[in-house]
Amino acid sequence: MRSLVKTVVLLSSLLATVATAQTLDPLPPGPAANQNGNALTNPGMSPEIEFLYQLEAKFAADTAKGGGKAFGAWFAADAVTLENGGAPVVGHDAIAARATWTPETYQLMWTPEGARMSAAGDMGFTWGHYEGDSKDAQGNPVKETGRYMTVWKKQPDGSWKVVMDASNQGPPEDCCRLK
Repeated sequence: MRSLVKTVVLLSSLLATVATAQTLDPLPPGPAANQNGNALTNPGMSPEIEFLYQLEAKFAADTAKGGGKAFGAWFAADAVTLENGGAPVVGHDAIAARATWTPETYQLMWTPEGARMSAAGDMGFTWGHYEGDSKDAQGNPVKETGRYMTVWKKQPDGSWKVVMDASNQGPPEDCCRLK
């Protein structure tokens, strides 16, 4: 009986060691994956990053098609926007009230250059370059460029909404691109 108890204790100890070893990653971390591009051309991009890129692409496409009204529709009830040199705008209704442009008067375009997703998969952010095209009072083209960051949060109904949008006017895109 004593021999059986020793065998059971030994096997239990061995199984605990094996189980613990299986929870550890035996490989050292590799170089960080390039977060740019898409999953087909960049197999190192995670599905979570690809999801954020697709979400951002839908947001940009809706805005290009529907102007400020479409832009405002993407914001959560408690969202905040921060613009270059302006006061914060707090809340969906306030943000939507300020986004009054039409696609004919202003075209806002942006492209994400990077993204990160939270470990829980319920929040993430993207950043990149934006460009706004409009005309001045004389009908001359006006181009505004800069950097942006969008913070996304999964809502209780499962949808994803913008909870923070920040932008600043900046130098031309090619001066600041991550390499």
